[in-house]
Amino acid sequence: MPSNVAAESKSEERVLAGKCECGTVHYRVADAFLYAANCHCSNCRAATGSAFKAFAGIETEKLEITERRDTLLVFGEEDLNHTRCGACGSLLFSVVRDGAYVHVAMGSLTDVPSIRPTEHIFVGSKAPWFEITDDLPQSEEY
Repeated sequence: MPSNVAAESKSEERVLAGKCECGTVHYRVADAFLYAANCHCSNCRAATGSAFKAFAGIETEKLEITERRDTLLVFGEEDLNHTRCGACGSLLFSVVRDGAYVHVAMGSLTDVPSIRPTEHIFVGSKAPWFEITDDLPQSEEY
């Protein structure tokens, strides 16, 4: 593909905004997510304080912190972590797969992404008090 065609399609890529609860940290991410799921593992439940984490996965370089990077609170290693706002504690995204991808917490998006979760994962460890009532496929693990 000629380089000018790649540049044109890249410039037309839709960009979504996201932020934490208190509005301290803002980010933008390409609306080019590769996958999305509802994760019921105990780590995601604890991270969100909810029955599951709805997330969308994308290459790390397609997410940019636009305001207050200095306030980020990172739990874990550089290439495997949960990244939160240091002021309010909102989960913004998780860095996964040796740092190559981020799982954006869909609840932190202020714009509507074109992707929707397509499955429930780690339902083998889901909260016993939560009942999945949709028809999405379910995996015991990932």
